[in-house]
Parts: sequence; C-alpha cells; structure tokens
Amino acid sequence: MKKFALVLIPAIFLTFHSNGRAENKEPPKQFKASIIIDDFGGGTGGVRDFLEGEIPITAAVMPFTENSKLHAEWAHKNGFEVMIHLPMEPKRGKRSWLGPKPITVDLSPKEVRKRVIEATKSVPYAVGLNNHMGSLAVENEEIVRAIVEVAKERKLYIIDSGTSPKSKFPEIAKELGVPLLKRDVFLDDISSSSYVHKQMIRLARVTEIQGKGIAIGHVGVTGKVCSVGVFSSIEEFKKRNIKIVPVSELFSNKLTEQYLVP
Repeated sequence: MKKFALVLIPAIFLTFHSNGRAENKEPPKQFKASIIIDDFGGGTGGVRDFLEGEIPITAAVMPFTENSKLHAEWAHKNGFEVMIHLPMEPKRGKRSWLGPKPITVDLSPKEVRKRVIEATKSVPYAVGLNNHMGSLAVENEEIVRAIVEVAKERKLYIIDSGTSPKSKFPEIAKELGVPLLKRDVFLDDISSSSYVHKQMIRLARVTEIQGKGIAIGHVGVTGKVCSVGVFSSIEEFKKRNIKIVPVSELFSNKLTEQYLVP
C-alpha cells in the first residue's frame, strides 16, 4: 500500500505541474491588417461585393462625384469605416482621371485648404484620407502642409498611398502630430484575380514581419477581379491568425483615444 502511495503522489504532482504549464501557455499572437478599397463614388465594378460583404474593408470614397454621398452612407450603414480618397495631381496620366476639384500644383495653399474642407463635406462619416494618384502633388511641401493642417483640424488620420518615394506626408504629419501610416501592398496593379490573391498573401507575410500591414485595391474597372481575389484569400489569413480590421485600429490605443475619438 505504501509503495502504491509513493508511486501515486509523484504522478499527481507531475499531472498538476503539466496542467499548470498548459494553463500558463500564452495564446498565439494575433496580427492586424487593413484592406483599403479605393475609388468608391466613381466606378461601379465590385462595389456591391465589398459593401455587402463580410470583410471589414475601409472604403476610400472619391469626393465630388454623383455617388460620393451614396457610397459613403452605404458603407457606414453596413459598418465599414469611411475615408476620403483625395484626388491629387500625378506626374503622368490624364487630368480627367482625377475627377472634379482635384488638388493640383498650380493651386494656392488657401485654395487647397478650401477643396479639402469641401471634400470632407462631400464624403460623410470620413475619419481619414488617402491620396488618389498624386505622385507630383505629394512632393510639394506647401500643398501637403495645407492638406495635413485640415486633417488635424478635422481629426482625420492620413494614409500615404505610396505613389512617390519623395512624398512630404510623413515628415509634415509627424511635425503636426497627425496619425499617418503608409501603404505596404497594391493588390490589383495587374488585373487578375490570381494576382490579387498572390498580393494578399504578400500582405499576410508583411503583416507577420511588421505586426501590421496595409493593402490598397480598387472598385471600378478592376473591382470585380479585386473582390474575387480578396475574398478567396481570407481563409489563409485566418490560418495565420491575422485579423482584417478598419484602418483606425492599426494606430495605437493611446493615439486613437487622443486624436480619433470625439
């Protein structure tokens, strides 16, 4: 009997010790990624797919278009975060691609301010902005400063779409204390759903390395292709424990409390 008791006690101790280790084991870290879909308010391809879908994309809406308000309200009603997709002058491309009231390098800072303020009224529920095109305008310090000043006044975060390595957004946003992040991956610069799927996997890898990541896709001409590629990738994100979140959730809690919460 004593021999049995001596065997049993260590066994109980080992079981308890093992369970203790299991209870203290930390859950796998969850990463966060955001998918910004540009050109709402303009093109129609993929609009319904995204705004009636279950992936919490962030809807970047072109201001001053026939559907700006409609798409912003549709997105907000279905629980999607809204931002302004601000048209800015590129180094190459047709001016018509910019739509009404774009930010161009021939404007005075006063006129830039006026147009950005008008854009905030054109896109209800917006909590941030990013640049549509703009490889030329984002390099102009006066123009970018005027935009960032309005963003600060209106409590909008900024996403630099990454159309120029010489963008003034990062340094001026830092100077003025405006939350800013930069796009990591373009999803549909090649119009193919398999390519979009491949780029989503690239976003997953970037997110695992950095802890967070941002991709940009589009509605419109490539919209259906983009939506198919994005939706086909989500299971992979679940396997990797990467959560798709609105852009505002990528900023630190402290910064969000100070800046984004009314």
